[in-house]
Amino acid sequence: MRTKPSPHIKAAQFAQELRNNPTDTERFLWQHLRNKQIENVKFRRQHAIDNHIVDFVSLEIKLIIELDGGQHLESHTYDQQRDDVLRSQGFEILRFWNDAVFTQTESVLERIYERVVALKQTHPHPSPPLEGEGTG
Repeated sequence: MRTKPSPHIKAAQFAQELRNNPTDTERFLWQHLRNKQIENVKFRRQHAIDNHIVDFVSLEIKLIIELDGGQHLESHTYDQQRDDVLRSQGFEILRFWNDAVFTQTESVLERIYERVVALKQTHPHPSPPLEGEGTG
């Protein structure tokens, strides 16, 4: 008997499709976020969180970056509800208009950098033990 796939599995599959077909804006911003370029923080793109897919996320500092095109003018209420759910899980969300990513790139990257630095201070990673140190 086949069971119906969970919404999370569907979201993960759809996220994979989106990763394979990024928008020009996503592709452009990803060139600045990938490979831990900002404060050595890892970002994922088109990542499923529950049944929501976010454009970019750092799970380590709980920062989501969303890129908005014209379609978001019509879906403002949905976006707000979705953001509320994600915020209730401890995520901070930065939203940028697609055109700002291209025309104000330095300002967008500076804003991301500022939030990454601030969030790293509130989500510090424990340092690994030094070689030869034991836990007990």
